[in-house]
Amino acid sequence: MRSKIHVLLVEDNPAEAMITREGLISAEILSTMDMVSDGVEAMDFLHRRGRHAGARRPDLVLLDLNMPRKGGLDVLAEMKADESLKNIPVVVLTTSKSREDVSRAYALHASCFISKPMDFDQFTAAMRTIRSFWFSVVTLPK
Repeated sequence: MRSKIHVLLVEDNPAEAMITREGLISAEILSTMDMVSDGVEAMDFLHRRGRHAGARRPDLVLLDLNMPRKGGLDVLAEMKADESLKNIPVVVLTTSKSREDVSRAYALHASCFISKPMDFDQFTAAMRTIRSFWFSVVTLPK
């Protein structure tokens, strides 16, 4: 497993962001995490523009779908169309359980789609599964 994992969390709800951060810490997936609160800022971060000029490239993006200014599906489409970003794993992590959202996310090449469990233990278990799969089982590009 990689010793240092850098996660970019794209989440507009501060309470959800806090729960996600705690879940990542509890699942021992996190070395560092940056958080942005909408899709426009996510793209600035990923392209290292403006106040994110010195941003570190994330090993994994956790992406909410319903956000202001630019939604998660638009961010996903932009990332996967960009040669410099398309190989970053993107886990859609959202409260949506819509079959349409699931289908659209996979059509845009999401790495996986997780509907946020409401129970913290279930959420932590989901984060451990992410850690095990993405950072122990698969080989990621540098």
